[in-house]
Amino acid sequence: MTKMRNAMTVLALATLTGAAMSTAALADRMGGGMGAGGPLAGLDFAAADADKDGKLTAEEMEAYRAAEVTAADADKDGKLSAAELAAMTMARMQARAEAQAAQMVKRHDADGDGMLTVAELSVRPAPARMFERLDADGDGALSEAEIEAGRAMMAEMRGGRGEGRSHGRGGHGGWFGGHDQ
Repeated sequence: MTKMRNAMTVLALATLTGAAMSTAALADRMGGGMGAGGPLAGLDFAAADADKDGKLTAEEMEAYRAAEVTAADADKDGKLSAAELAAMTMARMQARAEAQAAQMVKRHDADGDGMLTVAELSVRPAPARMFERLDADGDGALSEAEIEAGRAMMAEMRGGRGEGRSHGRGGHGGWFGGHDQ
């Protein structure tokens, strides 16, 4: 029983770590609102729609981006340093992580106390069954090779894309560092 409890604790911690990692991975894929994610990544439509007509003009988009740069320009020199860009990206990641964590608590908090226990985190996606599937040699522990095999299995299930999908469940991170939602 203690072995199972220890395994559940490890899996719950892995789930929480996965949530944080998936947020970082999402921000990385989106380019932190600049670059790879395109010009719409990180766009707050309501904030950008200055005249509140439900449409964005090119001028509103430009003004919104300029305001973002001005807000991120900590030393007010009119330029963004790597440190200022990193701070802007981290603030966005923090906001996403907080929203994601609130969704996890809302979804899994069976006793309504606003916090998650190991038992509440272990309910889905059937941690004990997943652990048993991954434990290829049946020794009651997961080796790095078994974890890597699990990652490969999840990537194959996603068609080799290597990025998670939430399927409308709020994407709360996964078993393998958030890459297998």
